[in-house]
Amino acid sequence: MARQVKRAFRYRFHPTGEQAAELSRTFGCARLVYNRALEERTRAWYTEQRRVSYVETSALLTEWKKTGELAFLGEVSSVPLQQALRHLQTAFTNFFAERAAYPRFKSRKKSRQSAEYTRSAFKWRGGRLTLAKMSEPLAIVWSRPLPEDAVPSTVTVSRDAAGRWFVSLLCEDAIARLDPTDRAVGIDAGITSLVTLSTGEKVTNPRHERRDRERLAKAQKDLARKAKGSKNRCTAAHRAPLATKASRCSSPAPTRFSSNVKPCS
Repeated sequence: MARQVKRAFRYRFHPTGEQAAELSRTFGCARLVYNRALEERTRAWYTEQRRVSYVETSALLTEWKKTGELAFLGEVSSVPLQQALRHLQTAFTNFFAERAAYPRFKSRKKSRQSAEYTRSAFKWRGGRLTLAKMSEPLAIVWSRPLPEDAVPSTVTVSRDAAGRWFVSLLCEDAIARLDPTDRAVGIDAGITSLVTLSTGEKVTNPRHERRDRERLAKAQKDLARKAKGSKNRCTAAHRAPLATKASRCSSPAPTRFSSNVKPCS
């Protein structure tokens, strides 16, 4: 009998200029809400010895949107902001259960840029995904098919240090149970071959790294010559996403869809 599990399927996509600007604003607003809520929960504990719940932070978010300083929070979808508060609640739950350290503030440059959408904040029709506040679907590169008749329950959009966009779809999937067997095969990692099986079969090493070694070495040298914190270093990191310390630069790579809209800080 097949076992039902939840699996995430990750794909690259290419946003339009409007979509990139909207997602950048959403990333920044979600980060701001997370940090503000963390600051409030920390203040309440140290000054009043009181724990703040998710419900209280959600009410705080509603009040923040009514202020002139944070009114821009109402311009993006509310679902990623609520999900940021839920993630903070999970972080505190793990902390109090002694499974994790105390939650840390998210950095604009070093933290992962992402936003999570639940079913109320996206449309899935005929294999086309449209997020809230957007008029057209995302241009997803379908590198592998989704399970048959799969409908995403959660969508997570992210951008890496090299400015590449990814979307992760959480779907129900059925995993068929394998028939039991009494056969066993030994595996030995080798040098000339990737692995050697006890049956005598050898799996050739594709040596993907050698193909890009020269390009990677040049990119790392170019990156090392740039001054830390400079715009040239950021550009060099985008050109070589595999180069050393490229993840330290998190602003989007220059593209034809570049926008003057800045994300919330």
